[in-house]
Amino acid sequence: MVKIRLARAGTKKRPFYYLVATDRRNPRDSRFIERLGIYNPKATGGEQKLVTESDRIQHWVKQGAQLSERVAFLLKPAPTATAASKPV
Repeated sequence: MVKIRLARAGTKKRPFYYLVATDRRNPRDSRFIERLGIYNPKATGGEQKLVTESDRIQHWVKQGAQLSERVAFLLKPAPTATAASKPV
């Protein structure tokens, strides 16, 4: 089965991740089928935290790929400001 998950790159105490499509049996940082984006949790200034190729992610999901928990959380759209400010 194909999974879309994070593969760690970067240096010690400066993590950087690639979103990759890979066979679920492969180790975390080993070979992959395709790179689908990047995630930089330490982004500062004008850098972007998350850059994805959404059309390719949709392609893999249609082919039956499963998202890891963390990738699903990262790709979930943020609530809009109007929806968050409505009283309950």
